[in-house]
Amino acid sequence: MKRPRMPNPGPAVFIKANLPISHVPSIPEIRLHMAGPASGLWRLAGRGEANPPPYWAYPWAGGAVLARHLLDRPEMVAGRRVLDLGAGSGLVAIAAAKAGARAVTAVDIDANAIAAIGLNGAINGVNIVAWAADIIEAPPPATDLLVVGDLFYNPSLALRVMAFLRRCQASGIEVLIGDPERADLPQVELSRIATHAVADFGGGTSRGAVPAGVFVLAGNR
Repeated sequence: MKRPRMPNPGPAVFIKANLPISHVPSIPEIRLHMAGPASGLWRLAGRGEANPPPYWAYPWAGGAVLARHLLDRPEMVAGRRVLDLGAGSGLVAIAAAKAGARAVTAVDIDANAIAAIGLNGAINGVNIVAWAADIIEAPPPATDLLVVGDLFYNPSLALRVMAFLRRCQASGIEVLIGDPERADLPQVELSRIATHAVADFGGGTSRGAVPAGVFVLAGNR
């Protein structure tokens, strides 16, 4: 007789139990729940085979470079409303809050990411409003600064994201992009304002540092 299948734990319970808290390489001011070899992320998905690592479980270079930049230049966010698009672990949102942002919102399409952001915000003693949604076809949000890390990883998404960022810029929102110059980053439409060497766990770089850039939309310097 088969035993009844046990329900999967909620994402927050799973993350707390299986993703240890560590300081982010290159950003020791921030700690996150991060996946390791024994985390068993496939169990959170409820399937019996391994799946590609969820983006929110690792600090990627685009988010890391934005977090480092905001912590080094808190005047960029102090007293402002900040929205972190495709927030993943919440790394950039946490950095903005620590740097003195008036209000921080984190948006991601993955409900597991939203659970991780809540836990990671609490670890770092900051308050972040997090919600699961795809907003890039929606009107520009009510914010002063839009931060975007690591969203240029395939051609179709890159086109959609750039169209949204242009609409946001036209409505008066400042846009900052963090990326380690992946193939689908439209560099001809951007201006680089900074470069930092940061770790890129999600990129499979054996935890080594890679140079990543902070960009603004061309014409928005």
